[in-house]
Amino acid sequence: MIETSYQIQKRTRSDFERQLHRLEQDSLRMGALVENSFLLAHAALFERDLEAATKIDAQDKQIDHIYRQIELDCINLIALQSPVARDLRLLSALMQLIRDIERIGDYAENLGDIAIKLFPYPPSPYLEELQVMSNRCRAMLAMSLEALANFDEKIGLQIKQKDDAVDYDYQHIYDLLASQRSCGEPMEPSMLMVLAIHHLERMADHATNVGIRVAYIVTGKIG
Repeated sequence: MIETSYQIQKRTRSDFERQLHRLEQDSLRMGALVENSFLLAHAALFERDLEAATKIDAQDKQIDHIYRQIELDCINLIALQSPVARDLRLLSALMQLIRDIERIGDYAENLGDIAIKLFPYPPSPYLEELQVMSNRCRAMLAMSLEALANFDEKIGLQIKQKDDAVDYDYQHIYDLLASQRSCGEPMEPSMLMVLAIHHLERMADHATNVGIRVAYIVTGKIG
């Protein structure tokens, strides 16, 4: 039986939608790995769990592999399928937001390295403040993945409002560290703490970007 042009078009569309769904699922799988990397970094920093820190590197390689595959699949779909406006918006936004998610994974790996370097020193007097900042960032990441899973623009845009508290944490902890007197103590712990708040602040920014890009996929509006 010879397929009509309508049947061919319908089958092609069905195949395309299956590939889009797979990309969405792969993006969420990548997000779950990044979220787990963040949990491992959190445990390394605040529970002094060095074994957790050593697990992040292998997981980050897996994240990078998935990231590259999603990016390649998006490019192939754009090139070969000539997607309509909404599909093109989805593919282009996915390519951007997976980069944001991948960067959060990189920062989680950096936090694990910081935890290892901080381990020989006594716990910082500002570790509690850092943990508050980390918890805020973890909540923002969770919200961004929820927004992506459900294509919920309201949740996506709410993340931006949470970023102000993280920016406050950054400035507050930075000021505490800057006013700390060394009294002959090593400078490395303070420098590592500054790096840690920088990484957390950037993680929050990338989580905010994911939310904004989800809202763009749904509404077609930027910002």
